[in-house]
Amino acid sequence: MAARFVTIDHDTPLLLPPDLRDWVPENHLVHFVMDAVGLLNLGSAQTNHRGTGSAQYPPSMMLGLLIYCYCSGTFSSRKIEGLTYDSVPVRYLCADTHPDHDSICKFRRENKELIESAFHQVLECAAHAKILKVGDITVSVDGTKILANASKHSAISHGHACEQLKLLEEEIAQLLAKAEAADSTPLQDGLSIPEEVWRREDRVAKIKQAVGVIEERARERLAADVATYQSKLEARRAHEKATGKKPKGKDPKPPQGGPGPTDQFNFTDPESRIMKAGSGQHFEQAYNAQASVEIESRLIVGQHLVDAPNDKEQLVPAMAAISPVVESIAAVLVDNGYYSEAAVNSVEGQCTSRGTPVVYAATGRRRHGRSILELEDHPDPPTPPPGTATADIMAHRLATREGKALYGQRKTDRRASLRHNYTPLRNIFGFWVYSLITSDVCITCVI
Repeated sequence: MAARFVTIDHDTPLLLPPDLRDWVPENHLVHFVMDAVGLLNLGSAQTNHRGTGSAQYPPSMMLGLLIYCYCSGTFSSRKIEGLTYDSVPVRYLCADTHPDHDSICKFRRENKELIESAFHQVLECAAHAKILKVGDITVSVDGTKILANASKHSAISHGHACEQLKLLEEEIAQLLAKAEAADSTPLQDGLSIPEEVWRREDRVAKIKQAVGVIEERARERLAADVATYQSKLEARRAHEKATGKKPKGKDPKPPQGGPGPTDQFNFTDPESRIMKAGSGQHFEQAYNAQASVEIESRLIVGQHLVDAPNDKEQLVPAMAAISPVVESIAAVLVDNGYYSEAAVNSVEGQCTSRGTPVVYAATGRRRHGRSILELEDHPDPPTPPPGTATADIMAHRLATREGKALYGQRKTDRRASLRHNYTPLRNIFGFWVYSLITSDVCITCVI
């Protein structure tokens, strides 16, 4: 019996226009984006109220288009314009209209405040709907590397920049000397001394600009390091005065000024940095995106973007970045990458309108798996006496039943909040964080 195939007919036109909703699954992300945008107050959108010129695209459609494309990993305005033709979900969202890349870019550039306020509006909707608890919440903080819109090969280190400046200045001097020599040997076809001098001088100007930025960053870093150094010295003096004993450990070393040879500047994206990525085995030109998740609703309630390659100094900024919708914070869960005595004391020592949160921080890496001793049920260890080191207090908190139960939710909440899991309660609100974390940087969405 002969094989049978489905008939593929490219020539017969459709007798009736199709309904694009039939081509988009019921639980598709585009439905949730459109529903979420419908809940927002878009009164601050920049539009032409004079009624002149061509008809405008509605702000709700443009905002939904940007959010959906950012969440799907498309950031280029030209590529988004192409998706309005090639992608069924995008075509459905745009109702078969096709805004060009200039209109898309203009809307994003003129509506930065609207895009930033959308994050807080979404959380307010979640609070009114009783999805998000706003009082005495527990938040889990973590970060991820977001690729910059630049290659790491476009970066130059301070040491290499100084070497290049010296080499280019020598080459310029040689070319000028050759131009003045009456018996100079002609250059290779297609090359000329003025053009070669101009090209090198242009390169020198760009490298000097990069060196200037690196040196300015070094001065800012030195000022911060000096302040930290002075605070450490004062703390040691206060401890010695109170106890009559010299503090344990070595005295802090005074900070060294000036840029290091590996301090870098990227010509394409100067604000980004080269950071360890993945398991730490390779480096990428990136940003460090921080997210704070409320553990019960798994909604992201705070976010900020930094150029620091690690999370060591991000605990305090993460608390400051939590949306004002949240009224009070009871506990904060972080891994050992965030832990420092100064950060923990700063968070727990500040009495604000949001209360004083208790920090549960790991102070070191734990091996995978649990021993037989760890599987057995044990009573909580005794409460440490006053004056106990902060690291020991953190270890005690994570050894208690309450600490284990709280910290155990951290990994599951983080995974659920930062991945595609399209349930109505979670993703109408939860997918916003990395698409709205900045409107100026081209980023890769990881949810």
